[in-house]
Parts: sequence; structure tokens; C-alpha cells
Amino acid sequence: MHELSELLNVEFYGEWLGLVAEFTTKSLLSWQWASNSVYYLLSLWSRLVTSVPYLKGDTPSLLDETVPKITEGFITSRINSVQASFADNSPDPDNPLENAESLQDQLESLPYLCRFKYESCSLFIINIMEPLLQAYTARSRLPASGDAAELSVIEGQIAWMVHIIAAILKIRQTVGCSQDSQELFDAELAARVLQLINITDTGVHAQRYQEISKQRLDRAILIFVQNFRRSYVGDQAMHASKLYARLSELLGLTDHLVLLNVIVGKIATNLKCYAECEDVIDHTLSLFQELASGYMTGKLLLKLESTKFIIANHSRENFPFLEEYRCVRSRTNFYYILGCLVFMEDGPVKFRSFMEPLLQVAVNLEASADAAFRTDVVKYAFTGLMRDLRGIAMATNSRRTYGLLFDWLYPSRMPLLLRAISLLTDEPEVTTPLLKFMSEFVLNKAQRLTFDSSSPNGILLFREISKLIVAYGSRILLLPNGTNIYRSKYKGIWISLTVLSRALCGNYVNFGVFELYGDRALADALDISLKMTLSIPLSDILTFKKLSKAYYGYMEVLFNNHITINSVLNLDTSTFVHIVTSLESGLKGLDTGISTQCASAIDSLAAFYFNNITAGDNPPSPAALNLARHIGELPSLFPQILKSLFEIIIFEDAGNQWSLSRPILSLIMISEQMFSDLRAQILASQPLDQQQRLSQCFDKLMTDVTRSLEPKNRDRFTQNLTTFRHDFRAK
Repeated sequence: MHELSELLNVEFYGEWLGLVAEFTTKSLLSWQWASNSVYYLLSLWSRLVTSVPYLKGDTPSLLDETVPKITEGFITSRINSVQASFADNSPDPDNPLENAESLQDQLESLPYLCRFKYESCSLFIINIMEPLLQAYTARSRLPASGDAAELSVIEGQIAWMVHIIAAILKIRQTVGCSQDSQELFDAELAARVLQLINITDTGVHAQRYQEISKQRLDRAILIFVQNFRRSYVGDQAMHASKLYARLSELLGLTDHLVLLNVIVGKIATNLKCYAECEDVIDHTLSLFQELASGYMTGKLLLKLESTKFIIANHSRENFPFLEEYRCVRSRTNFYYILGCLVFMEDGPVKFRSFMEPLLQVAVNLEASADAAFRTDVVKYAFTGLMRDLRGIAMATNSRRTYGLLFDWLYPSRMPLLLRAISLLTDEPEVTTPLLKFMSEFVLNKAQRLTFDSSSPNGILLFREISKLIVAYGSRILLLPNGTNIYRSKYKGIWISLTVLSRALCGNYVNFGVFELYGDRALADALDISLKMTLSIPLSDILTFKKLSKAYYGYMEVLFNNHITINSVLNLDTSTFVHIVTSLESGLKGLDTGISTQCASAIDSLAAFYFNNITAGDNPPSPAALNLARHIGELPSLFPQILKSLFEIIIFEDAGNQWSLSRPILSLIMISEQMFSDLRAQILASQPLDQQQRLSQCFDKLMTDVTRSLEPKNRDRFTQNLTTFRHDFRAK
């Protein structure tokens, strides 16, 4: 687009601007047929107004008269669209009030137009809002049996106005007016929406939470609160004295803490009343999470009575959405937020008090007979507990907070988990939340799983993990394949592999202890995990993305950290070859992350062979002897992998060349003859006139590379390989 200053110099600028304004106005009036063009038209006008501050000279832009008319035309057209088309109280995917992407497109440029002549625009919006609020307030005093269609229209119109105000408050700029003036106008608009919050939750409206038009309106209010909070609550509050002075005059909201209490009150009301609307619950929790995750706003939340009520009364009686199946995923997020707030304050006493409702659920489950575990009531109570605990576990980001949850769970609650996974292995709706909780619980993020040097907790935790994985794996393998094998088996298996991978590389267990004291926890966990992986055809592993990531992530951990006690090397040769071949298949896949994991696993295997067999001085260990036996029975295994790696480096544009270079060097170190044979094979496949040049490329590849796998030698080889690839591919 041309600069506005250039357009002003065009002779027919005024005529052009008038025609564009006329076309825009007609398009806005014809919203039924021109809705897709609104985004582009408003984008044009927003670019024009944002260029005004950079104008030089006295030539008038003519925007002062034109832009307010465009702005008013857009707002009027949105109000009219509700009256004409959206009076019904049913879901409509074409309605922008239910289509976040469409709404975002329509409102993206509007704030710049509104703030261009903010005083007149805000007065225009207020003049529309006031009668709507009065009508809505009046309806709250009438019986619920009034005209539902009329009420739906009013709510739709108010929803549009709230979205427009939210969009304006999202962007703060001072073009056209001072910051103080801007704050006053922001306060005037915000006051109308904050006044609306009281109306929506009182009178007849408080009984209408299941109606679509009410849900549209509350979603709009949540977006307004989110945008307004980002601009004027928390760290920004100290710079908004004019705004709070005006809000105090209009509504008695003297500062951001009082305002925050109103916001949390709305959050609590939504969580209480929207038991069956997952969308509004998710929007509400998103706002709650944003407030809780800010350091300053999180501390402020803890001072509020509304927040204290939620923390002290987080039961299904107070928040019925916790019992609603369609909102089941929201439970984890809800308890993650509460966990973040609880952990902001020190003290195990407060934590235990907070956990009391969950403790009661656990105690009741422990008292249930085995037969009762298959009833829907018990299954739902248990899965809910697992989702809740997972949220709390997600909120533990320090050694102190993790320790509080660990002490609550171990040892008293762990038998319940083992019992549930043993009795309900064939119920993925139960085992999946349980395994996902354990996957979070064993993850050593932010070094939260750091126990004292004299503490056995790391070992004890792994023993519990081993019991769960063995109990699940030994039973899931015996079950027949269902019609949906991913849901019935593969999902549980890949989550189990993730649990074990995180535990194996969490660095909080000395695994040598298990072998030293004859404890089978590690060996049994590795054994059953390998059996689970081998039960899945390689084609299925490569087909299901989450399964692939878990499988290859597990193999990387297994080969990198546990090869000396690795039961992979104890397998028969055909099974060992199957696993290594699966790593080669992963190398060739399109996923760079998986390719890198496979390269790392192959590098560990080849380096182990080089260090313990090729260059080993001492008598080989049993693991090394097993590996030598496997390779002796299938000598083509390593050459085939080396060939695949070279083909990827030479012929493909892999984004992980550094990772691929590592196993290449380890394999070359194993056998110079293997490398010489591959070199001859690759050269023979190239045109005769290129073979001499390419042979020189191979000569340079090993320049200054010694027969070792020391880090400096690896880095030198990686540099040579980059040069080799470039020279080899040069024409």
C-alpha cells in the first residue's frame, strides 16, 4: 500500500476517498452478502488512520469526517444483523458471535478507527449501550416466561457491543488524544460492561445459563475482562489513576484490587452455573489461569474473599461442572490453577486443608469392594481424582511443592492406584487418566524431584512405577484386540512408555541399587515394556504419531542410559534385529525429532560396540558378548544402517545433520573395511566423470579424524561431514 503522504499528492485523492467510503458503507449495510470483505475494507481504513501522525504539510487528509462515519456504520450494521438474522436461540456456526476466527477478522482493525476520534466514538457506543442495558435490566425483573426471542436479540446486540469494547481496550494508543483523556474514555466504556456483569448474574438472567444467547454474552464478557485486565489490572494499574478515579465515580471501583474481586466473582459464578457448557467453562478457566499465572496478580488473588472461597470449597457441590462428563477435561486445568495459587503460600497445613476433599474421595474409593470398581459411580470418581491430582502435580514446580504432594500420595495412596490399574486394565477411560497422572508425577521438570542424599524416595518412587507398569503391561498383553485398537491398547502402551522414559532419565534414581540388592523392579519394568513394544507391528508404530514419539523416545533412553543392563541385548537375535531395524525406519521418517532420537540410540549402540568389542582391552562383559553374537549372526546390520545414514546426508535436506553425524562416526570407527566397502559402493553408483572428484571428497572426510570417539574428534568429523556434503552435491 502507498504511504498516505503519497496519496495526498494525487490529484483525485478526495474523489477516491469518497468512493471508497461509499463502497465501504454499502458493504457494511449489505452484511448478509459482503461479510468476507469487511476485514479488507477495515484494514484499509486502519492503515490510513495509523499513517496520519507521520503526515507533513498542510494538505488535509479528509479522514476526520470520513472515519467516524465508517466506524458508526460498522457498529450499526452489527446491531442490525442480530435483529435480522440471529434472533433464534440455537447454535449457528456462521454467527460471528460463535466463530472466534470470524469475529477476530471483523474486529482486528476496528480499534484503530475507534481511537482515531475516540471521544465521539465512545459517546456513540455509550448511546447504543445505555438503552440496551436498561432494557436488559428491566427484563431481569420480569418472570422468566417472557418473550424469549426478544431477550435473545437484546443479548446478541449487547454481546456485539461488549466484543467491540473489548477490542478497543485491547489496544492502547494515544493518537488523537492524550493518555489521560484516553483513560477517561476507556473507563466510560469499561463501566458499562462491568455494570452488565451484575445484571447477567441476577434476576431472571441468573436462571438462563443453559441458553445459547446467554452463553454468547458471557463469552463476550470474558473476552472483555481478559483484554481489560491486560491493560489496567496488575503491573499496569499504577499507571491508570485517571481510569480508576472515573470508575470510582461511576461504580465505586476504587482500585484494581476491588476490580479484581469483581472479576474473580464472575469467574466463580460461571464455574458454579455453567455445568453443561464446556466452551464457557474453558473460557472462564483460561481467564482464571491467566490471572493466577502472573506473579503480581497471583499474589493479589490470594487476598480476595472470592478466591479464598474457591480454594476452600472446590467440591462438586459448589462447582457442578466437576461432575459433568462433557467438562471432564476441564478438571485438570481447574486443579492446576488452584494448585498454582495454593503453592504460592508456604505451609503444609494449608496444603493438607486444600487436599481434604480429595482425601475423602480417595478414602471412599479405598473402602470400595473390588466388584464395585466396575460400577460407573466408582469409575467416574476414580478418574476424576486422577485428573484432579494431575492438575495439582502440574502446578508443583519446586522441590518444596513437589514434596508436599509426594508425602500426601506416598505410601498411603499408592495401593489404590495399583488396585485400580489391576482391576480395570480393560477400561481405557480409567487407565488413561491414571497413566497420564503418573506421567506428570514422575517428570523431573525444574529439578523438582530432588530428594535429600540420605532419602530413599527416588528408589521408592521407581518401585511404585515399576509395579504399575508391570501390572498394566502384563494384563494388557493378554487382552484381545478390539475394534479400536489404538484406544483399547496402543494409547495405554505409549503413555506407559512415556512414564518409564521419564523415570529412567529423571536422574533421581541410582539404578545400580536394584541389581546390587537383587531387586527386580528395574528388570521387570524393562522386560514388560519391551514385550509391549514388540506386541505392536512396526507399521502401526510408524502410523500413529503419539505412539511413534513415545516408542522412539523410550528407545533413545533405553540405549543411551541403560545399555549395560539393557534387556534388549539379552533378546534373541531376530528380536534384537527387529528393534534396531525399527530405529533405521525412524531415521528415514519425515519427523526430525524422531530421526534425532533414532540417531542418538544408534550412536549409543555403535559406541558401546566400539568401546567394548572393537577397542576393548578387558574381557568383554555379558552384554558386550551378546551384542557381538547378534552382529556375528547378521553382519550386514551395521553396514546397512551406515548406508542409510550416508544416503540421508548426501541426498536429502535433513535438518538434523549434527545428530546424524554422531552415529556415522561411531559406525566408521567399528570397521574401516565397512566404510571402505560403502565408499566403493556409493562411488560406483555415480557417473564415471564424477567418480574421481567424489573420491577426493571421501578422502577429505577423514582428514585429522583419529580413531576415537572423544568429543573433539566427533566435532572435527561433524565439520568435515558438512564440507563433504556440500562438495559431494556440488555440480
